Amino acid sequence: MNQPDEVRRKELYDADARLSWVLAALAGLIGASAFTHTAGYFVTFMTGNTERAVLGYFRDESDVAVAAALLLVAFLSGVVVSSLCRRYLWSRHPHGPTLLTTACLATASLIDLAMYEITSSTRIEFVPILFVAFGVGVLNTSFVKDGEVSVPLSYVTGTLVKMGQGIERHISGGTYADWLGYFLLYAAFALGALLGGLLSLVVAGWAMLITATAVCLIVTVYTYFHLDIHGPLTEE
Repeated sequence: MNQPDEVRRKELYDADARLSWVLAALAGLIGASAFTHTAGYFVTFMTGNTERAVLGYFRDESDVAVAAALLLVAFLSGVVVSSLCRRYLWSRHPHGPTLLTTACLATASLIDLAMYEITSSTRIEFVPILFVAFGVGVLNTSFVKDGEVSVPLSYVTGTLVKMGQGIERHISGGTYADWLGYFLLYAAFALGALLGGLLSLVVAGWAMLITATAVCLIVTVYTYFHLDIHGPLTEE
């Protein structure tokens, strides 16, 4: 066994890996919260939103195309704003993105409650979902190394590609450490989506964002204590 293999195996279960599972599960839960009680908006699936933004016009669904494009802008804005905050305000503070995501979800919840009082509709409207998409973009900047995102929490396609490549390396003489980390990250996201789906069965639409906000706040506290115990996630 060589030293790099030993290091990779330790990193599979270290504190940062465990935190990435928690945040990936949070991203999955937020995505499910937004999807289950809306007209089917994606706040984590930017590939799908890109295709909707382009192809909606080919199906005479211009409203769907515009909504998808706005979600893309909101998500990208979250990444940009959070990256600026990391550079100038949150240096070496991993709880910054989750704190801002919590604030975004809380704002979305307040807007949704106000709209519920007006319309009495149990469906989450589009405007709050823009704040949710912004918050998910922020959340994806939680792990940064050398100025680049090192763990894209909601980028499931990329995670699966890397897992597939790792499986090939394992087959070709590598170890389970080549792919297990990506599998655990993917499984955490899927588990979060499952929990969000189960919550949607027992929580009314108007309360779904409030529930997601509460969960996000708990995770924010977890990341805060992670900093105190383990130090910064990565070096900028």
